[in-house]
Amino acid sequence: MTIADDERELFRAEIGSVRRVRSERDRSRPDAPRPVPAQRRRDELAVIDELATAPVDFSQVETGEEISYLRPGLQRRLLTRLRRGHWRVQDELDLHQMNVAAASQSMRLFLDHARRSGLSCVKIIHGKGLRSGPDGPQLKRLAAGLLARHSAVCAFASAPPKDGGTGAVYILLDH
Repeated sequence: MTIADDERELFRAEIGSVRRVRSERDRSRPDAPRPVPAQRRRDELAVIDELATAPVDFSQVETGEEISYLRPGLQRRLLTRLRRGHWRVQDELDLHQMNVAAASQSMRLFLDHARRSGLSCVKIIHGKGLRSGPDGPQLKRLAAGLLARHSAVCAFASAPPKDGGTGAVYILLDH
């Protein structure tokens, strides 16, 4: 016998007899849910906020009293039909009494909800900005910038007078 064998025999003598323990643990439990990347979501929202308030390249957005936008590659006729109210408005969001931060968040949530719900045409009422002071219509400018950058937006145009005129915008969404 070697020293290792002597130690093994001494260990077994001290421990005594052993028996295998069968686990009665329930192994049918479903896997834990996947973790939610909360910081990544906060980072993405911060980027969207920054983009919504950054200067807008108005080469694709027509401004003035009326605002409109058409995603590059789409037919101009689409914008004309949108201006005329060809599509039925399926939901709307009113930004009156909101500040820029609240309006930005509300618009993003509204557009995301509209996309998930499969809506084709929605309306955002941003107001005409008549009481905005020297800075002009801030919510209208915010809406134009955010909508032009949102991936779900194919086109937008100021609504006809019966539906808010230059204080509201029709938005055509893709799916």
